[in-house]
Amino acid sequence: EVQLQASGGGLVQAGGSLRLSCAASGFTFDDYAIGWFRQAPGKEREGVSFISSSEGRTFYADSVKGRFTISSDNAKNTVYLQMNSLKPEDTAVYYCAADDLVSDYNPLTGNGFDYWGQGTLVTVSS
Repeated sequence: EVQLQASGGGLVQAGGSLRLSCAASGFTFDDYAIGWFRQAPGKEREGVSFISSSEGRTFYADSVKGRFTISSDNAKNTVYLQMNSLKPEDTAVYYCAADDLVSDYNPLTGNGFDYWGQGTLVTVSS
């Protein structure tokens, strides 16, 4: 069974850091692209970052570029999102998702991604 588990969220003050983890199981990790998405209360889901090692592709939203870093540890089937210099506007539920690279996917919205985790809440206080 394909499963994704997002973890690492919490409450942090502006300027602080968090590291989110997305642990995958039930599939060959190297064959999938992994994306991070977030959804704030009353707002639409937006893409934050993604990594596709086999395609040699990464993506960062302009709003997080220079502050967030995505990385993967294929041996552990885990993708990380290191979030530094956090701002109150980063507050959201963060989801990780996997795409099997067979059909099209959109890292800006998450449309087309095949599997989704439950999400982890990040709250940044001012």
